[in-house]
Amino acid sequence: MITRTAHAPRWARAMMLLIPALWMGLIIGISGIEAPLKFTAPGITIPLGLGIGRRVFFAMNIVEVLLGIALLVALITLRRNHRFQALPYFAKIQRYSAIALAVLVVKTVVIRPLLASHTDAVLGGTSDGGSTTHYFYIAAELILFVVLVMLVLTAVRGLLAPTNSVEPLLTDDGNASSTTPTEH
Repeated sequence: MITRTAHAPRWARAMMLLIPALWMGLIIGISGIEAPLKFTAPGITIPLGLGIGRRVFFAMNIVEVLLGIALLVALITLRRNHRFQALPYFAKIQRYSAIALAVLVVKTVVIRPLLASHTDAVLGGTSDGGSTTHYFYIAAELILFVVLVMLVLTAVRGLLAPTNSVEPLLTDDGNASSTTPTEH
């Protein structure tokens, strides 16, 4: 027998915290530490560094897409259950999740192919390097990182609070309102 729960599933609530935290760690480790340090290693040439970088960032992009899909599944699950029980700060969680997923799509569909064509030119010897597209990628990573931080903070603030503490708000006439708690 299948029954509907009146509480948001704990796994989905936990994923809204864990997925962005893991994703931030990936960004720090690869974009913030590995990528810049790779070119300072002895014996690493620009073509060799670009070849390594392409593989590393391709693998990172696959992991990011998987994290994005998992985040979307958790968000859809929470949204479905949000109809039965209001979750604190759910509108902000939806907004930050949507921004993170949109930035991921832009990075994957627009910026990475541009970078790939540029690195192809460098590796093929038709370009000396230096691309403004890298600045767009860095900007996208910074935006994504800030949004993920905000998502983690919002998840800690709202989703990890006991869901039974969210009670329907009463209107002036004594009827229950379906509004969620005020977001700060």
